[in-house]
Amino acid sequence: MSEIDLPENLPSWIRQHIELYLGSGGEQGHLWDASVGGGKPDTPTLLLFTKGRTSGKERVLPLIYGEAEGGYVVIASKGGAPDHPAWYLNLVAEPLVTVQVATDRFQASARVVDGAEREAIWQQMATLYPPYNDYQAATDREIPVVLLERRGE
Repeated sequence: MSEIDLPENLPSWIRQHIELYLGSGGEQGHLWDASVGGGKPDTPTLLLFTKGRTSGKERVLPLIYGEAEGGYVVIASKGGAPDHPAWYLNLVAEPLVTVQVATDRFQASARVVDGAEREAIWQQMATLYPPYNDYQAATDREIPVVLLERRGE
């Protein structure tokens, strides 16, 4: 895997989370205390590696995840901002991504879910991290729900 580029403007707590997760091989950093943001202690996070759609550089971010039939789910909330997060735009441009869940790193295909599938997964994720409902209420865009499906071994 190529060297990972962490943007200069990345908040220090996110940078520290990534460094802990990667530095420990996933033994640490998998569970995050989301209570500071209205969530629950020991909220599961994965690392999502995408290719920058303009830079071409590998990017990585820790994201809260849930499990759904066929893979892992992440929410492109950006805290309810009016625009999509960069990682989401990157995976729309290139849906083949790398995912690390604790110590398990693998290739996955990203797929945006919609309709009844989206609604069911959204409810599951809002139970895991209740602020998602507040984020959706704060924006006019429908916050994307992304399923990360493991590619063949």
